[in-house]
Amino acid sequence: MSNVNPRTVVYPGTFDPITNGHIDLVERACNLFDHVVIGVAASPKKKPLFTLVERVKLCQRVLKHCANLEVCGFNSLLVNLVREKGACGVVRGIRAVSDFEYEFQLANMNRALAPEMENLFLTPAEHLSFISSSLVREIASLSGDVSKFVPLEVEQALEEKFRSLGASS
Repeated sequence: MSNVNPRTVVYPGTFDPITNGHIDLVERACNLFDHVVIGVAASPKKKPLFTLVERVKLCQRVLKHCANLEVCGFNSLLVNLVREKGACGVVRGIRAVSDFEYEFQLANMNRALAPEMENLFLTPAEHLSFISSSLVREIASLSGDVSKFVPLEVEQALEEKFRSLGASS
C-alpha cells in the first residue's frame, strides 16, 4: 500500500444508532489522527433499525463539530475500505473484556487479509462504557428515556422511527 497515510484511520461500525460512547471514541480518534473516516457498515445480516443512509446522516449531524472527520457508508470488506481511504488501519472501541475476544478475532482476521493494516483499540470514558446501540434500541422501543445515552438528534430519530413502525404494524 504505497498511498497509505499514517495519520488517517477508519472507525468502522454499524452505528445503529450512534451513541455517546461512539462519539467519545470519535473525538478521541480525531485528537490523535489528522483524518478519521467513520465507516458506517451496511450490515444487512444485523437487520439494522435505520437504513444505511439514515445512519450516515445521523453520524454526520452529531459529529459535525469534528473538522477532520469524514463519514461514509460501505458494503464491502473493511480492508477494502481502509485501502480505498488510504488509511493506516482501524480504530475500534472496547468497553469490556467481553468485547476484547471478539475484537481480537476480528483484528487477527483483518491482519490475515491485509498485513499492512494496523488495529488500534480505544476505551470510552468510564461513564459511557456500558452504553451499546442494541441496549439503546431496546430502551427506545419500549418508550424509555435514552437522553443520557445519545444526542438529541438520535433520540428524536429513534422516537420517530418507532412511532412510524408502530403506525405500520
